[in-house]
Amino acid sequence: MKLAFNTWAYSSFPVWVPAYPLEEVIPRIAAIGYDGIELGAASPHCYPDYTTPQRRKEIRKLFETNKIALVSLLPAPGGGPGFNVASPIPEERAGAIDQYKKVITLCADLGGKIVIYVAGWQVFGTTREEAWNWSRAALEAIVGTAATHGITICIEPTSADSNLIDSADDALRLQREVNAPNVKLMFDTYHTIYRNEVATDYVHRFGRHLAHVHLADSNRLAPGDGTGSFVTLIDALKNTGFDGYLTMEIGFNRRDVDPDDMARRAYRYVKGLVDG
Repeated sequence: MKLAFNTWAYSSFPVWVPAYPLEEVIPRIAAIGYDGIELGAASPHCYPDYTTPQRRKEIRKLFETNKIALVSLLPAPGGGPGFNVASPIPEERAGAIDQYKKVITLCADLGGKIVIYVAGWQVFGTTREEAWNWSRAALEAIVGTAATHGITICIEPTSADSNLIDSADDALRLQREVNAPNVKLMFDTYHTIYRNEVATDYVHRFGRHLAHVHLADSNRLAPGDGTGSFVTLIDALKNTGFDGYLTMEIGFNRRDVDPDDMARRAYRYVKGLVDG
């Protein structure tokens, strides 16, 4: 297993500050000891429409110079544009699909291999089945682009933030219905804590389809700083042979965060469990 850090805590999603350019962020995360970085596909880091071909070359060079891998890209749903793949507004769904394709292309251009699929949310007045079908259709619309670029799409249950893909069952059902070889699964411990679930259940239920993991404690604290339990989770991942990235997705839900400090604390705690 390798350790990575998600850059939300250094960027402006969903809150506006702190916000640092990648020229600051990538060297800092590499210096702490992380093996990889997950980029939030938002400004100021790498919003697709703002990231020119020349800028993509510069970002890729930053990763190479600092000897750290780009692991994955995470689109930024919400805000004014919405980008809700389960929206009742056809134009929004079309815009969300287009945005996902742009993020997939950007990920490939930067040397990444994984794009995370946030499956949208059910809007009042829409039935669950309608929202589900729209989300599935959106995923079906982007898997070909992802395959062309060598990108794996990872479905993430986001129960604390949405109301459509809440559980392991939901993620497994969506993967089964789309039935594409480059569609895999992931989970985030923040969401399992929110649901009062046992995180190791996701490890065993997803099995060979588990391709990525987000680690966060309660209230998006660094692992070990909240109410979550991570010792048995790391043991379960070891026992099942998981060899992907454990990515810290922490500290981005409020302004009063020192991202360097949080990144260091998370690294030291999880590295001790992985090496122990």
